Amino acid sequence: MKEGAVMNIALIVLGVVVGTVALYLLIVALAPGISAPQQSLNSSSTPSKSANGKAAGPWANVTFQAGGAIINAWLFRPENAPSPVPCVVMGHGFGGTKDFGLDTYAVRFQEAGFAVLVFDYRYFGESGGDPRQLIWIPRQLEDWAAAIEYARGLENVDPAKIALWGSSLGGGHAIVMAARDHRVACVAAQCPGLDGKASSELAFKRIGLGLGLRMIVHAQRDLVRSWLGLTPHRIPIVGKPGSIAFFTTPDAYEMFGKIAPEGFINEACARIAIKADTYRPVKHARHVRCPVLLQICEKDTITPLSAAEETIANLGEYAEVKRYPVGHFEIYFGENFERSVTDQVAFFKKYL
Repeated sequence: MKEGAVMNIALIVLGVVVGTVALYLLIVALAPGISAPQQSLNSSSTPSKSANGKAAGPWANVTFQAGGAIINAWLFRPENAPSPVPCVVMGHGFGGTKDFGLDTYAVRFQEAGFAVLVFDYRYFGESGGDPRQLIWIPRQLEDWAAAIEYARGLENVDPAKIALWGSSLGGGHAIVMAARDHRVACVAAQCPGLDGKASSELAFKRIGLGLGLRMIVHAQRDLVRSWLGLTPHRIPIVGKPGSIAFFTTPDAYEMFGKIAPEGFINEACARIAIKADTYRPVKHARHVRCPVLLQICEKDTITPLSAAEETIANLGEYAEVKRYPVGHFEIYFGENFERSVTDQVAFFKKYL
């Protein structure tokens, strides 16, 4: 067979493959009936997030910009503290908002003499941006950078003493930001999401092949619809075991309900399900040059312990490790919360 004929056959085969993939993606994006049932959280009938501590002290609503979006935040200032004071910048985890229990931590830091800036990521809560409920990691890192710079410019805040606090996905973000910005004084990372690849593999093993493939289809639908300028396709953040949702561990649905404020939107754009595995803060840890408090939940079924151990090794002398015999969501409640926040306050006092 002549070389030209072979080339023509190869081009035809390639065209068929590309056309088939394109047709599949269009069907996934446009076909009716591909949806995930909404799962409401019983947040109004469960213990309030304020059960972990007293009502927040003096605070103010503030805003700043990040990538053209308006970011809404709470600013807590310590009373009767000499100025300038250190400032703790706080960001939430996957799908969370600042009223998702972060005030109970912020008031402890405020009482310890620190200013605290707690912000909503764009697309969530009271911050701006469209589409709503989009978890997009590059944008969230931009929001972190803008929050840090805003904190450095605050009146009566010492710009050389900016600490970062993050939980779950926010804990991974805090480590990445410290790796990028060596002016950060220290980081507290609570049950941090450190390796999207390892977390995705763990989740896939837990939910099985069938449900895993269905999740991929939902993510593809949302991603392709975004390419076509169509409305987002969303799925629940947490759901009951066996359902379509980002988190379906036995404790996730119940625990989210206990933290979630009334009116919390239990949905997020599905596309992050096929994007998160490329996000690996563990690989950034070797570039961090400040103390990092790693708070590890030893029974965590969301963030693998192997990623935490690798992060400890990559941080080297900068790692300070606390271990708690609890699951990923248990650290937000009762005695576990008290142990965690007490360790955080002691850490911040040590380095700020």
